[in-house]
Amino acid sequence: MKITLLLVGKTEDAYLREGISKYLNRLRHYVRLDFVEITELKNTKSLTQAQQKAKEAELILKRLLPSDQVILLDEKGVQLTSAQFAEFIDKKQLGSVSNLVFVVGGPYGFDESVYQRANDKLSLSKMTFSHQMARLFFVEQLYRGYTIIKGEPYHHA
Repeated sequence: MKITLLLVGKTEDAYLREGISKYLNRLRHYVRLDFVEITELKNTKSLTQAQQKAKEAELILKRLLPSDQVILLDEKGVQLTSAQFAEFIDKKQLGSVSNLVFVVGGPYGFDESVYQRANDKLSLSKMTFSHQMARLFFVEQLYRGYTIIKGEPYHHA
């Protein structure tokens, strides 16, 4: 199985890029992983939030293949413990999923067309995080999930 992280915009802050890089490097021991940043929209001040989400949706949907299993990181998604998330990943690996795509949207979330394409939605927390911070939190949880699957000591239950 391959995992793709599909992200709207670049990770701006150096400390976030450093943390993300740390976990992406660790994850390479467990899974084939692509980290794809979609170029952020330009001149958004003249766009409504709905228009911005619609334009981002076009860019997101262009990157998806029909066979991709798409999981949105979304505040309306299901919340899982780290152990439950590890089980979720493990089931996908054991199933027929060839490419699992996790999508982090822009600052206003997702357009309805992206929700319709998604197979699942996951929430990182009941709290709201910036879409920039969500990237770091997610790759750490993905790494934690793989250490749980492998029975390694990173996670302390």
